Formats: sequence, structure tokens, C-alpha cells
Amino acid sequence: MAKQLKKGRIHLKTAYWSLVGMVCAMLISLQPVMADTMWDRFSKIMKDVYGQLVGISTIVAVTAAAIALIVRMVSRNQRAVDEATSWLKRIVVTWIVLNSLGFIVAYLKPLIAGGNYTG
Repeated sequence: MAKQLKKGRIHLKTAYWSLVGMVCAMLISLQPVMADTMWDRFSKIMKDVYGQLVGISTIVAVTAAAIALIVRMVSRNQRAVDEATSWLKRIVVTWIVLNSLGFIVAYLKPLIAGGNYTG
């Protein structure tokens, strides 16, 4: 009886490792079919988030710039005019930086592709 239990355990162990091998082989063979890797998916998500960020930042920048221009044109207080001009400069610089990030990343990506800088 002890020999039969030992023999059964060996068969169970062999069946388990055969199943593990088949699952691994199936996963390896399916990888080319499912070519969308985690990094490709992450890249798509980040592009979508960046596109939404640029759209929202443009609307906010135009609204804030309009308010700063109205304050600058309507106000009789020189300090308020100076602060509105300062805010207008900050808004424009920030908007330019946010919109140029996508260009910078798109320009630098081919240069450092694969972790090998070829410059």
C-alpha cells in the first residue's frame, strides 16, 4: 500500500509539472499574438493623459490670460496692472512649457531608443 501511494505521488508530481510546462509553452506561443506589451499600453495611456492635460491647460490658460488682460486694461491702480502683467507672463511661459513637452519627448525618443544613445 505504501508503494502504491508513493507511485501515485510520483504520477501526480509528473502530471503537475507536465501541466506547468504546457501552460508555459502556451503563454510563450501566445505572446506574439498579444504583441501589446505593458510598456506599449502605458505609452498609449500617457499619450491620452498628456493630450487631455494639454487641452485642459489651453482652456485654463486662455481664461486666466483673458482675466489678466481685463484687469490690466480696466484697472487704474498701477500695482494691479503690474501684477496682471506678471501673471500674464507666467501664464504664457507655463503654457509654452506644457505644450512643448510633447515635442521634446517626440524628438528625444528616437535619440535614446532602446537605452542606447547614438548621438
